[in-house]
Amino acid sequence: MTDAAPRRGRGRPTRTQTQAAPATRDRILAAAREEFSERGYEKTSVRGIAKSAGVDSALVHHYFGTKEQVFEAAIEVAFAPALDAPEKIVEGPLDGVGERLTRFVLGIWENPTSRTPLLAIVRSAVNNDTAAAVFRRLVAAQLLRRIAGRLDVPDAELRAELAAAQLVGVAMLRHVIKVEPLASADLERIVAGVAPVVQGHLTNP
Repeated sequence: MTDAAPRRGRGRPTRTQTQAAPATRDRILAAAREEFSERGYEKTSVRGIAKSAGVDSALVHHYFGTKEQVFEAAIEVAFAPALDAPEKIVEGPLDGVGERLTRFVLGIWENPTSRTPLLAIVRSAVNNDTAAAVFRRLVAAQLLRRIAGRLDVPDAELRAELAAAQLVGVAMLRHVIKVEPLASADLERIVAGVAPVVQGHLTNP
């Protein structure tokens, strides 16, 4: 009598899948970004992500958990350039932080490769409370608090949020709503107009 092979629990990856876990996770995240981009948060399902990635939906749950957690992981990867501001931007002299931050954030929006997932993220956050909560949590924890921590002024977190609102507003008008002449204006001209306002939010008495 031969021993039966141990049964694998639902959603647990096989040995081959475990060995290929990084590639599988990356494929699921890529599929998730595409699904959220095309369908938005509410119309995207774990089953749809799994189908797009060529895996079982149980495997998506195994690696990431709920749809909200998949969305958060997809945001973190896609939004990493904007969240992970280089130390020279955050840690440099405060009298130039407005221009450094403006160039950095608007520059990411100017790049089509990084702009596409950003647009998907912002649109999902605008239309869905759960997506908005994930977006706020990531942005607040990884970008705004780092900047606020450098400011020796009252209401530092509020100031950092006002600066971020200024930059996100410009990006939305330029790349989503496409208001002219802002949509076609030279980036240097926009930076020249916006950076002093961002600087004021962050450091003015």
